[in-house]
Order: sequence, then C-alpha cells, then structure tokens
Amino acid sequence: MTLTVLIGLAIVLDLLIGDPRALPHPVVLMGRMISYLEKRWNRGSASRRKFFGVVLAGTVVASVWGASMAALALLAMIHPWVALAAELWLLATTLAIKGLADAGRAVARPLALGDLQAARQALSMIVGRDTQTLDEAGITRGAVETVAENTVDGITAPLFFALLGGAPLALAYKAINTLDSMVGYRNERYEDFGYASAKLDDLANWLPARLTTLCLWVGGVLLSAAGQPLRWRGALRATRHEAPRHPSPNAGWPEAMVARLLGVQLGGMNTYQGVTSSRATLGEPFEPLRVAHIGTTISLMHVGWLLFVIAAGALGAMAR
Repeated sequence: MTLTVLIGLAIVLDLLIGDPRALPHPVVLMGRMISYLEKRWNRGSASRRKFFGVVLAGTVVASVWGASMAALALLAMIHPWVALAAELWLLATTLAIKGLADAGRAVARPLALGDLQAARQALSMIVGRDTQTLDEAGITRGAVETVAENTVDGITAPLFFALLGGAPLALAYKAINTLDSMVGYRNERYEDFGYASAKLDDLANWLPARLTTLCLWVGGVLLSAAGQPLRWRGALRATRHEAPRHPSPNAGWPEAMVARLLGVQLGGMNTYQGVTSSRATLGEPFEPLRVAHIGTTISLMHVGWLLFVIAAGALGAMAR
C-alpha cells in the first residue's frame, strides 16, 4: 500500500514540476557511467566487443539497482520518512509525463501559428531525424510518433517496474533504456558492443508496450464517447497486423495504434544526417497529418497512462 501511494505521489510530482534542471538526475549519472565504460571496453574483435557489451549491460543495470537499494536502506536507518522521501523523488525521476507533453506542445504551438522554422527547431530537440526541410505533415508525424513511442519508454514501462519493485527496479529499467539509447545502434561502432543492451531493452519493453497499446485503444473508445471522434473500430486487429512492420519489436505497437485511432499514416521516409531511410508505414491516410493531431496524441497519452495505472492497481489489489 505504501508503494502504491508513493507511485501516485510521484506521478503528481512529475505532473507538477517535471524534471527541474537545477536538481541532479539519475539518468545523467547513468549516462556518464555508460560513456566511461564504453570508451574502455568497446574495442578489439567483434567477439570481444560483444562479450564486453554483455558485461556493460549487466554491470550498469546491477550497479544502478544495487546502489539505489543500498542508498534507501541507509536512509531508512536515519529515519523511515527520509527513505520514503528519497524513494518518492527517485520514482518521480523515472517518469516523463510532463516532459513528454511539454515537448509535444512545444512543437505544436509554433506549428499552429505557421512558424515552420520554430516548429522544426522544437522537433529537432526530441527526434534524431533531420528536420530542416519538413513541412507541416512531416513535423506533425515526427511529434506524433515521438509521443506515441515514448508513452511506453517514459511513462508506462517505468510505472510497470515501479509497481513490481519500487524505485530500485524502476531505475534499473531506466538504466536499460539509457543503455539502449546510447549504444543500442546497428552501426559499425555499436553493432556488436550494443547488441546485448538493445536486446535487453526489447525484452524489458515487450509486455509494457502491448499493455500500453491496449490502454491507448480503450482510451480511444472513451475519448470518442466523450465527443472526440477517433477510429477505434478495427484498430486492435489492424495494430496486431501492422506493428511487426516496425524495426523495433515494441515501438510499432503504440505507434500503429495511435495511427489507427487518428486515421493517419505514420512511418515512411526519414533522413538522418543527409542519409534517407525508408520505414514501413503504419495506419492509413484517411486524413492528412496536421497540427491538431499532436494535441490528440497527447490526450491519448494521458488517458492511456491513467488507464494503465488503474488496471495495474486493480490487478495488484486482486493479487493481495
């Protein structure tokens, strides 16, 4: 019960203040650790790099989990309330509800005013693709895809692991996610060294991604009933068919669901540092992508994570 209350308070805290830059963030420390070890271990033959990639993933995740467990235990020796306050803060750092919504709105605001340059700049802060020549549809697609995909990485998956094991397990998940974002690339430098990190991230997100997709669909039904027309009929079946097209075994699920609910097409051509990359399309273009779809996606994100928490809390109560 205490953990459930802490998670609820962490959600409120994140919604109120997000991630203030003045406060230290655990992910920054994780990133420094990963960068330090990567420079020393990512060398030699392919087999050596793959071996040390496994060591990297295990070392970082175990260190983060162990350090947070030890820190909370030491603080509990000072006073239980000190440990609870620390765990509350740590839980809040694993969530990005406010940050993700703010990032989407930062793209939508200038786009709604016709300021494509400012919208492209805002989008470039949250995506890896080139944004300099994107039109309204391209900018909207980038924002919608980012909000949809990161609903899992930044909200529901941390909540999932927090409910299972409190702040230490949620932070361990963030370590996995950070590993993937730093070394989990299919290129010459990380193909072997980042293999274990990428696979571990795929495994950690497998169930949360699919549960989130279901919550997004229910959210679409509820928003439609509230007067916001969304194409929820047939969306589950279509998502099951389309999600595997995505290069990620997990990101395609929320993206495909959002595409179906909005009645738009996501995916397609992207450019990264001047190199064009083709990605399978998700959804059907019943209507053109426009700035209003960003706001609707943010609404789906909020309803989706709220339903996720309600469902998880109900299952936990049943288990007890």
